[in-house]
Amino acid sequence: MISKVYSITVNGLNSELIEVEVDINNGLPSFTIVWLPDQWIQESKERLRSAMKSARNKLPTSRITVNLAPADIKKSGPCFDLPIAIGILLNQDVINKDLMKDSIFLWELSLDGKLRKVGWVLPATIWAKERWFKRIFVPKENALEASIIPWIDVVVTESLDEIIAFLNNEKELNIAPLLDFTKWHDDMIEENKFNFKYVLWQEHAKRALEIAASGWHNIIMDGPPWSGKTMLSKAFATILPDLTIDEAVEVSKLYSISWLLDSKNPIIRKRPFRTVHHTASSVSIVGWWRNAKPWEISLAHKGVLFLDEILEFQKSVLEVLRQPLEDGNITVNRVNASYNYPAQFILVWAMNPCPCGFLTDPDKDCICSHKQVENYRWRLSWPLVDRVDIFIEVPKVKTEKFKVSDDYSSSETSSDIKKRVEQSRTLQLKRFQWTQITFNSEMWTQEINKYCQLNDEADRILKQAVTNMNLSARAYYRILKLSRTIADLSWKERIEVPDIAEALSFRKKED
Repeated sequence: MISKVYSITVNGLNSELIEVEVDINNGLPSFTIVWLPDQWIQESKERLRSAMKSARNKLPTSRITVNLAPADIKKSGPCFDLPIAIGILLNQDVINKDLMKDSIFLWELSLDGKLRKVGWVLPATIWAKERWFKRIFVPKENALEASIIPWIDVVVTESLDEIIAFLNNEKELNIAPLLDFTKWHDDMIEENKFNFKYVLWQEHAKRALEIAASGWHNIIMDGPPWSGKTMLSKAFATILPDLTIDEAVEVSKLYSISWLLDSKNPIIRKRPFRTVHHTASSVSIVGWWRNAKPWEISLAHKGVLFLDEILEFQKSVLEVLRQPLEDGNITVNRVNASYNYPAQFILVWAMNPCPCGFLTDPDKDCICSHKQVENYRWRLSWPLVDRVDIFIEVPKVKTEKFKVSDDYSSSETSSDIKKRVEQSRTLQLKRFQWTQITFNSEMWTQEINKYCQLNDEADRILKQAVTNMNLSARAYYRILKLSRTIADLSWKERIEVPDIAEALSFRKKED
């Protein structure tokens, strides 16, 4: 008799149904697993011997053949321990067949028969629900992560023993209640040490960051050391609009397959803020290791990727960002497969104007030669710079403005700015409600032609500026999208001359 148990394999963000077929025949004792199992799966034979013994069910001393179908899909990881064990027990009539066709089994077994926490529970649960499976068995540590998905029973269990008793109607197991999504709202913004109320005298930079957060625009901050670029960037995270439920699930799937979710953080509720050190390699930014798990630019999806000291990065690392900035996704190619991950993030750069940093510092003399400054700044290629919407100079604050005080009552807080950002976000969601677009920066030509109409004067000023500043066609459309965001912050239906003028003030002239 051949028994069949349903399981799932996850390759990147793609899930596939795996039918675990078990056949037990008379003959010399052997245990064979066929159809593209990796080393982890092959090692499950030894784990199963101890796990089943702990569950008071010995592995039969017969010829056991396990087939992981379909044959053309690569299977990896230790997550097939449980379905193989269930298949063997089903073949021996130890458990009831009634619940088999509507259930998904996966997860690793320890030697004492306990279920171990694994990654990618969330994408597996989503896939099972979409294919109309009624239940999925998950370890206790993964229960919260899976329970955000409605219309599927998340059966919480701790051991193989409990699953056997449940399938034989001998024991009831807990069904995880649907997770209350609003429970993970961040209400502590006022206590963040990087709150904008603590950032003084940089009003121009704060305005630029407000616009960037509202329309999802990339931004470069250029200035000498101690001008506050890093603090501004970290405070930027406190004014980003809240994630919607769909966005939170989308981001959490990426963190799930990277094994970055746990019982304390079962879902990503705040927009990610990823900081990358300038010694990072291109592989560590786009995707790493043989399985090409999502890494920095994908973990920053729907959030911020912050690159401090941008000109200290290797040029090859920076050039990797070109395609994701344009397309909003990244394709990672490996020898055995290709993986596509979303990568829609705000890129925030901070840079010094020269190697010593003091070229624009009013109080210190720059010691760099003209050639050194030129070579330093040309590490950033123009095609990459052309994909950025906002360029701002962050000047050093003069010493005479310093004052030790705990009175910030007159300073605008992050909450004040975030309210305006959320209002602008509401306008954009309404505008793009029947599309896949969520922010102004994501508009393509069709949407720009529809929502970025200019009067004759504004059109003349923009075209003249594009000619005088020697800007590209890409820059022209980016200015239009930035102008649309500026107009949204003022609740304007149409883009007016002041909106175009402010957008142009954030644009860098091409040399």
